[in-house]
Amino acid sequence: MPDLTRKSRRLDLSPRREPYWQQQGKGAYLGFRRGPDTWIARFRDRTGCQNYRALPVPAGSHDEYRDAKALAEAWFLQMSGSLAGSARRSTVREALAAYVEDLTRHGRSEAAKIYDAMFRLTVEPDALAEIRLEDVTREDFIDWRDRLMKGRRPQSVNRYAGAVAAALNQALELGHVGDARTWTLKALTDDSTHDEATAVFLTQAQRKNIRANARPAAADFFHALELTGARPGEMARATVADFDGEQIRLADRKGRPPRLRTRYTVLSEEGALFLQRMCKDKLPAVRIFLRENNEPWTRQTWGDAMRAAITKYHDKCSTKNRLPGGTSAYSFRHSRISELLQLHAIDPLTVAIQTGTSLLQIERHYYRFIPQALKDKLATVKADTVVAPR
Repeated sequence: MPDLTRKSRRLDLSPRREPYWQQQGKGAYLGFRRGPDTWIARFRDRTGCQNYRALPVPAGSHDEYRDAKALAEAWFLQMSGSLAGSARRSTVREALAAYVEDLTRHGRSEAAKIYDAMFRLTVEPDALAEIRLEDVTREDFIDWRDRLMKGRRPQSVNRYAGAVAAALNQALELGHVGDARTWTLKALTDDSTHDEATAVFLTQAQRKNIRANARPAAADFFHALELTGARPGEMARATVADFDGEQIRLADRKGRPPRLRTRYTVLSEEGALFLQRMCKDKLPAVRIFLRENNEPWTRQTWGDAMRAAITKYHDKCSTKNRLPGGTSAYSFRHSRISELLQLHAIDPLTVAIQTGTSLLQIERHYYRFIPQALKDKLATVKADTVVAPR
């Protein structure tokens, strides 16, 4: 076996096409090709297939052997860490596609559609998609995330980056070669929460106009938000079993790291009667609200339904009656919270419990809707955690 550790010994080797190999472990070899003086690694996977990788040793390296050996060992670790019998060397796009296929294979067709659409929007058009997963660097992912920031809030970008990271982690388990450390990024900071920031409040008439111009299934879904103050995602996941005739069980993942938080929202008589109609003749495990095609509501579909209703309304209303910019399904939640405080004079603590928010968020975003007497009481309360019944 040739001595590749010293430059003088490497230069004494005869130039040839076949590299000079030095074994590093079982099935793992470090090679030096004399002539072009380049480095290469070779690895035999569990199926017996030989895999090769050119090693990008920096030009002008003070110790080429040390650098080449470190690069080779990192690659050997990726190759041997694959849970599949043979390593799958793919691009970022191909690894994400494999994750979507895996979801479909396990009967999660709706999740597969959501993630496929997300990856097509955020990764497909970007240069990141064509980089081989084993070659991609942390800088590549940071640069990709920076490009995503244009026109998006940090929390949205964190959600996209987290979804891509989770998908690539699963791709590793499916046998794709890569290093999870490269796409595991620290979340961007965002001082505001998704559902309270830039809140848009709608009057009863405005909400009625939206529902009147929405498709029936969407109108019912939006009406449930204004009767409960629920987040759209919470209501979309609620099943018939979550409704007991007087209150509804709602759950959401909030916080850093996200934790599942469950609460029971007491309904008004109107709200209880409405949900009774929505649950009639449905099995306990069925979701209360479904789209016309009996598929669950998702962030994309309720957003599309809201935009369609707004467009239809604006096409036939006067300019002065147009809805505020930024109107969304969350606006029905914001409006419910403001009306509980302003019209019904319910104390902020009860509102926080019923809607799954915190006293800090109530004070920060809904302060102007709180009667003065309640403001005085609120000023004595020091709490900034999510309020939820134990």
